Amino acid sequence: MPIERASVTHKFSVGGHEGYITVGMYEDGRPGEIFIKMSKEGSTLSGVMDGLALTVSLGLQYGVPLKVFVDKLVNTRFEPSGITANPSIRFVSSVLDYIARWLGGRFISPDYLKLSPEQQPAAAPALVNSARLETVLASINASNTSSAKQRDAHEGAPACSECGMLMVPNGACYKCENSGSTSGCS
Repeated sequence: MPIERASVTHKFSVGGHEGYITVGMYEDGRPGEIFIKMSKEGSTLSGVMDGLALTVSLGLQYGVPLKVFVDKLVNTRFEPSGITANPSIRFVSSVLDYIARWLGGRFISPDYLKLSPEQQPAAAPALVNSARLETVLASINASNTSSAKQRDAHEGAPACSECGMLMVPNGACYKCENSGSTSGCS
């Protein structure tokens, strides 16, 4: 990395956890280092984000394409998760999911996260259809007024073994809206 370099800093909030992503760039605009600062310094989440940033930074500096990291981190699922203030990324399944989606949209392609399942890279889990996501968000907002009750409509659902998308309840089982597979029921 050059001694002096351009950078981009992005503020985000996921499930009430605020943070900042700072990306240091090479002269050609490619990302070469990433710093992630969470507002709750000393927390487990903050420590994990520091480790992730260091790992991604070293990978980028040794030639690993950003796309490889983004494809692996999109749709990771753990708390905190939920609705964000970013109009381009309305709902995420974790802080890692948010970071991957933002990095993909900012440095790979603005349309990166809107690809159809057929256009998805083989390593990337299928993404939620944006029209379906808007429907889910609208129903959550209509039925729940307190932010504590605004949860993922798929909470507790397993990921599809074929494509990685979160499955939806289908009677006593779960069904993948992307691939059509079920969790074992007919």
